Amino acid sequence: MRRIVGFVITLGVPLNAYASPYGMVMMQRWTAQDRCVAAAQKAFPDFTPESLAKRDQSMKQCLASGLLPPKAPEAPQANQHQ
Repeated sequence: MRRIVGFVITLGVPLNAYASPYGMVMMQRWTAQDRCVAAAQKAFPDFTPESLAKRDQSMKQCLASGLLPPKAPEAPQANQHQ
């Protein structure tokens, strides 16, 4: 019986009550990055090289405005060696 009561009480406590302040900040940043990626994809949904370049530029601007770290570009780079 004690286990059941303890389990029910644990379910009632929000998960972010267990997260550290640093963890909360990281989760907020990841959410903001996801919003930037989604907005850029919605604005430029095609997978043409031009659209991918515009999407990358839009995502960079959004991330920079939120003081977030940059992500790897989706558009193929012309100066990459294979």
